[in-house]
Amino acid sequence: MSPVRGREASAGAGAGAAGAAGANGPGGGARSVLEVRDLKKHFPVHGGLLRRRAGSVFAVDGISFEIQAGETLGLVGESGSGKSTAGKSILRLIDPTAGQVVLNGEDVTRAPAHRLRALRRQMQMVFQDPYASLNPRLSAETIVAEPLRNYGVVAKREIRDRVVALFERVGLTGESMVKYPHEFSGGQRQRLGVARALALEPALIVADEPVSALDVSVQAQVLNLLMDLQQDANLAFLFISHDLAVVEHISHRVAVMYLGKIVELTDRRKLFEEPLHPYTQALLSAAPVPDPRSRRRRIILKGDIPSPINPPSGCAFHTRCPMVEPRCRTEAPVMRTVAAGHDVACHLH
Repeated sequence: MSPVRGREASAGAGAGAAGAAGANGPGGGARSVLEVRDLKKHFPVHGGLLRRRAGSVFAVDGISFEIQAGETLGLVGESGSGKSTAGKSILRLIDPTAGQVVLNGEDVTRAPAHRLRALRRQMQMVFQDPYASLNPRLSAETIVAEPLRNYGVVAKREIRDRVVALFERVGLTGESMVKYPHEFSGGQRQRLGVARALALEPALIVADEPVSALDVSVQAQVLNLLMDLQQDANLAFLFISHDLAVVEHISHRVAVMYLGKIVELTDRRKLFEEPLHPYTQALLSAAPVPDPRSRRRRIILKGDIPSPINPPSGCAFHTRCPMVEPRCRTEAPVMRTVAAGHDVACHLH
């Protein structure tokens, strides 16, 4: 069980690092479930009377990371930074433009259709809007049973028993199986989405803003549920969020995205105690502190995030960076390891 379960009601989903999930990280010698190598997703932009291609939206522009079994990698950044597109590209809900996604040693990006169907058993998604992601015409039982029927992983006579077990696993009663999505509360609907994602016993779950639409107290319940399920099944999570408090609560490591690129990647404690990239520092300075006596120097960034259609030359953050140098405007920084387990893409380091 989660070590923070007793204090969510007061601390909310943003419980501090001392009690957060995965404080010690996944077990030693854990294997890599997911390897993402220089992943890119560029959307074409068409214009003119003939609708010719006029450019590209560089939504995801070369990101790389790994996730081990039993580990949660938090992916954070402003709206428009490419987080959700990265998650969908990893699962091939949209086809990436370039790069490689390796799931348990097998290349997802080049898998033919018949093999991709088999790989989808190992990777599932929990969507941001629990209501929009559920078919309103189907009962809760049918929704959770659907992947079991599609893949034929259990005999037909055993499907109902499996669904009952999944409902109990996510904290829903067996009596609620006959209900339809509109009859559940927001937190219950998200639990239903989690049950559906768990039906095929995947190795990887991509959770895209799974608690952003929920009340704070319900957020804590869903987060604790995900943490307990991870501990029980040794699941790997890619947890996408813009809420730093939630990411601090659930993640082992955190990757910070800006305009389609990862600018900093390290474990949770280092990121929240010693952020190195100016963008990360600005994000953390904007997060509220649940202590009225604490004071934090606010870093105000000028302007909005640039358009991914025409990203700035050099470092993409130089147009807003308070510590910009001349080389930042012309030379793009590369990701470097500046300390053990701490990677950052910045000319200052």
